[in-house]
Amino acid sequence: MTFSIVARDGAQWGVAVASKFLAVGAYVPAARAGAGALATQAWANLAYKPDGLALLAEGRSAAEVVSALTGTDDGRAQRQLGVVDAMGNGATYTGAECNDWAGGRSGEDYAIQGNILTGPEVVEAAERALIRATGPLSRRLLAALQAGDDAGGDKRGRQSAALLVVEEGAGYGGLSDVVVDLRCDDSPTPIPELFRLLGLHDLYFGSPDPATLIPWEDVADEVAGHLKRLGYEGDDAWARWVGTENFEERDVPGKIDPLVLDALRKQQ
Repeated sequence: MTFSIVARDGAQWGVAVASKFLAVGAYVPAARAGAGALATQAWANLAYKPDGLALLAEGRSAAEVVSALTGTDDGRAQRQLGVVDAMGNGATYTGAECNDWAGGRSGEDYAIQGNILTGPEVVEAAERALIRATGPLSRRLLAALQAGDDAGGDKRGRQSAALLVVEEGAGYGGLSDVVVDLRCDDSPTPIPELFRLLGLHDLYFGSPDPATLIPWEDVADEVAGHLKRLGYEGDDAWARWVGTENFEERDVPGKIDPLVLDALRKQQ
């Protein structure tokens, strides 16, 4: 009842998924930095997530993981699974009893699959978009998800979507492997909502571009004026505002990120 894209890009692995199903992100995607990622769907066997990640962490290939998980599952005829392993090998599986249209495509660094779709054009469009898209994996995954939806998507309609990306040590504060973990659980337009959420995520948690940083002394008076207007005064005014607005990841000593300065200017 879902279509998903599992992919690797360098040191990142991720999954994007959309469905006419409540909170699909709670069930389908799983990823482990350095090991791989997978999507379990149709009559999803949620045990595939911990078991599959454990096999990937052992160094099993995507095809071996698919074989191991489905081979011992009496319900495999109604399962669908996509896996990308540590080396970027992709494998997809669609059980014979999955509801039409159901199928998938896989290649180097990706596995794309769906069931109860308008037709094969959904996974084909997602595949083309993923291969052609540039930028970070999170953006490429959403581009592929949007392309699949534009081609027809889930033939029952739209309800939820999710995006998960992992990379070792690349999460919040460098203390997590989760780069992006966003969900839209119930909406008539879940994929556009994911794009909106990803934009906010990039604003708050993205790394500042060193080439664009502004020397603090160039805008110190302006910043002080904005902070005073907002009720922040004293030597720690900037630090308190940054902490309140969740811009810690973009705070650079002696410099100011123009994106943060723009956010300050826009506050009333």
